[in-house]
Amino acid sequence: MKIIKNLLRKTRSKILLLPFIERPLPKNPFKGIKSFKENVYLKLNDEALIKNDNKKINAFEKENGYLVDPIWFKKLSLQTQTCIKDSPLNFNHGRILYSLLSRYIVKNNSSHILIFETGTARGFSAICMAKAIIDRNANGLITTIDSLPHNEKINWNSISDSKGKKSREELLSEWEEELSRIIFIQGWTDNIIDRLGIKRINFAFLDAQHDKDSVMKEFKFVSDRQIKGDIVVFDDVTKGIFNEVCE
Repeated sequence: MKIIKNLLRKTRSKILLLPFIERPLPKNPFKGIKSFKENVYLKLNDEALIKNDNKKINAFEKENGYLVDPIWFKKLSLQTQTCIKDSPLNFNHGRILYSLLSRYIVKNNSSHILIFETGTARGFSAICMAKAIIDRNANGLITTIDSLPHNEKINWNSISDSKGKKSREELLSEWEEELSRIIFIQGWTDNIIDRLGIKRINFAFLDAQHDKDSVMKEFKFVSDRQIKGDIVVFDDVTKGIFNEVCE
């Protein structure tokens, strides 16, 4: 008891600075977002795919030499990326990740590839990367972290909500082969990564917390496990919106 009292006196806090007290995980992150009929999401998906199809992305895919199957991609983006939000829908990071990872696998003749992702969300980007592994006939494993649960039934602000709450595992059940290449971990990234036993990362996609300290901690974790020629991709590098990511 005396040791605990001395610790509290030194930290001047009874909660915030104790290392074994962690932030609670979100239970209903999309609460209050109205669900619409399926035709609304189908229309949003079609419109977004048309707007996303631009010269820069097409040129990027052509330069890399790899293009994701558009029919497969449309089905995945409808289920996992088409949602109700104020900003325009954009699925292009899925195309970029698929094309870039495909080139990396072939260029490096990778027999086994380890991928690290932060910010799983509904699983869109992880599934796109798993698709690249499968299409390139590579052995690979993706570890992805998010504060949202994988096996708990919740609303996802997607077309699936019209049929009731689902777990992420159920949301992605149509992509069984891709799921077999992914390990889902729930938790806050800045608390989780120091506990992971990952020793090597070939390819990384960072899209979790968007404050500078968190991004730098994730980057250092990845960088310490990469060698020359490996790749780390940052999402939301947008001046005026995510300035700390840009920094």
